[in-house]
Amino acid sequence: MTATSKKIAFLFDVDNTLLDNDAVQADLSAYLQREFGGASRDRYWAIFEELRAELGYADYLGALQRYRLENLDDPLLLRVSFFLIDYPFGERLFPGALAALERCARLGTTIILSDGDVVFQPRKVQRAGLWDAVGGRVLIYLHKELMLDAIERRFPADHYVMIDDKLRILAAMKRTWRERLTTVFVRQGHYAHDPRELDQHRAADVTLGRIGELAEAGSPENQASWLAALTRSSRDV
Repeated sequence: MTATSKKIAFLFDVDNTLLDNDAVQADLSAYLQREFGGASRDRYWAIFEELRAELGYADYLGALQRYRLENLDDPLLLRVSFFLIDYPFGERLFPGALAALERCARLGTTIILSDGDVVFQPRKVQRAGLWDAVGGRVLIYLHKELMLDAIERRFPADHYVMIDDKLRILAAMKRTWRERLTTVFVRQGHYAHDPRELDQHRAADVTLGRIGELAEAGSPENQASWLAALTRSSRDV
């Protein structure tokens, strides 16, 4: 079966893959500093990291709930929820993110595959315009690398392409799907430049400096050759 005759599913991570989540965090830090001061800002992020260690994913609203337990009589906290829920995430999409989704949609099924909570992460995906960009094909798990059977049941395909900024996730998925998966590592965000992360996990099949390269690679007039080039390098474990 050639690459052009396979049913291909493109799985896109969100944070620091399609959307500059580091910039979102910087904006939230600046807001907390301005409204509550440096000590409160630092305490929020300490709780945030504690909760991430417990849950395995970022939980902004959960961290706010825990912070509230230490500040029960501060009505200004309610405004933080407005900042988070109403944040203009569409303005934080990386250049070329929507074009990358559009390019891949011509060649297969595009799916958002993200980790996160059940309230804030879907809101982020929707507000960023990503929900509509993939026709509502959005999967949000606690640990997506452990949900491959569920992904396959919902979106069966001959070959999968996972686009992510975390080598750890890509390596874990590769160990399970092996040659059925092409891993695409996008070097955006702090995880993608962490030397420990880079040293601990195997290299991806394809490495991009930015998500926009996925839309720019190859000739738009020769989609079949571009897809074959992308999927042929699926290395075995």
